[in-house]
Amino acid sequence: MLFGGWFTKRKYHGSGQRQEPQPIDDRLRPDLACNLAEIQRIFVKTPDLMIRHMMIRQTGEQAIIFYLDGLTDKNSMNNHVLRPLQMTNDSPDPRFGFSLPIGQIEVKHRFSELEAVILHGGSVLLVGRRTEAYALDTSGWPQRAIEDPQIETSLKGAHQGFVETASQNIALIRRYLPNRELKTSILTVGERGQTKISIMYLADVAHPEVLKELEDRISQIDTDVIINTGELAEFIEDNPFSPFPQFIMTERPDAAVSQILQGRFVVVVDRSPSVLIAPVSFTSFFQSVDDYSTRWSIASFIRVLRMFAFFVAVFLPAIYIAVISYNFEIIPIKLLLSIGEFRGRVPFPPFLEAIIMELTLEMMREAGVRLPAPIGQTVGIVGGIVIGQAIVQAGFISNTMVIIVAFTAIASFILPNYDMVAAVRLIRFAMMAAAAMFGIVGIVIGLMTMIGHLIALESLGTPYGSPYAPMRWSDWKDSIIRVPLWLMKKRPVSARAVQLTRQGNSRPDGDGK
Repeated sequence: MLFGGWFTKRKYHGSGQRQEPQPIDDRLRPDLACNLAEIQRIFVKTPDLMIRHMMIRQTGEQAIIFYLDGLTDKNSMNNHVLRPLQMTNDSPDPRFGFSLPIGQIEVKHRFSELEAVILHGGSVLLVGRRTEAYALDTSGWPQRAIEDPQIETSLKGAHQGFVETASQNIALIRRYLPNRELKTSILTVGERGQTKISIMYLADVAHPEVLKELEDRISQIDTDVIINTGELAEFIEDNPFSPFPQFIMTERPDAAVSQILQGRFVVVVDRSPSVLIAPVSFTSFFQSVDDYSTRWSIASFIRVLRMFAFFVAVFLPAIYIAVISYNFEIIPIKLLLSIGEFRGRVPFPPFLEAIIMELTLEMMREAGVRLPAPIGQTVGIVGGIVIGQAIVQAGFISNTMVIIVAFTAIASFILPNYDMVAAVRLIRFAMMAAAAMFGIVGIVIGLMTMIGHLIALESLGTPYGSPYAPMRWSDWKDSIIRVPLWLMKKRPVSARAVQLTRQGNSRPDGDGK
């Protein structure tokens, strides 16, 4: 394996050693004023910390409640906490001496525990001279409504996408797969901003060794905070120097559930609108959720088209450079004369010509993405037309190169996965350089290097080149070609599922029975 053993040797520390907090006695004291002063010391210069003094009518004790404004549901706080505490109750909870119509009340004994509760949107209730506090689930931070996915659009699939709240994302997955075997393993990562990471899988299908490997890699992460799914993927991937993505990131619940049913794992990162799917293979990036909602023949044609587009996007500019610079004798004479007529006025060699056009295309692509949608589309269309026409008339670039770059851009747009498209854009420049130095031989060397790298690459310890390297004939039914659904009775071996049977005889007899 290339860069073998990298993960086990890698550490996640920064340039300096993390300062470990000094052990102190942070237990609550039997003094309400002292506990109040300690919490105010912890949250110094935190103007959004709300402190409410009150008397609990049910016990006659003085109490203080703490919460962060903006992270707490005001309706829940007023109706389920503050109002009931100031009313009498004939049947209080014997554990606390009062009763609250709220989901869950947890008892805490340390200030560090109270700090975590408050920072995550909960509220903390301190009562009289008690040495215990009560954590109340009143979280209610701003949330985005469930909308149609912005990147992974679908023609026939569901129009629901993940949001930035992990609980809602887990609920979306459970709605598609209401099965008791759907389990969730929860881990916490981050020293400063603790991020909840949930691993979802089918307990009777997913391989336990893969689960343990995934949990171990996530547990070894030592960083301040995980902001999004992309950061997590970079920490736990097998080969960090590979240009190819080793995990699939999706914002579609139906796509995530489809992978869970195959025996894979879905990693939900709180505060991120996409989830991580592992392990995956190279062919997984050429599959779309729409492939299973259209006829198998159409889906197979589209997958073959995507694979063809991959090679066009990677090799077409390199082939042009190699043929024009070294192997022009293979071009038909009429086409060669036509190309030569346009290239006669171009002052740059083919490689520099291609680099100028590719960099121009990349800048227009990034400008279209960063600008607001209406302006971005205008920049892409007008910029492409105006710059393309002007640069050809000025004699800097030939018409043929403009056509080559246009075909390359269209081919890259066909690929359904953004991370794979980004890898293609990077590899294309390497292939162009190889073609400029060695011609067709350089392209062949680059192709063999890429194939060897794909064969050696792994995703969570699973071969990345499966089902072609190693050869797994049963998985060919759902790779570049998709056979009818009723023929896919087994789960893919590349997913390392412990229960391979996916379905029985789902095809009715000819008489309709």
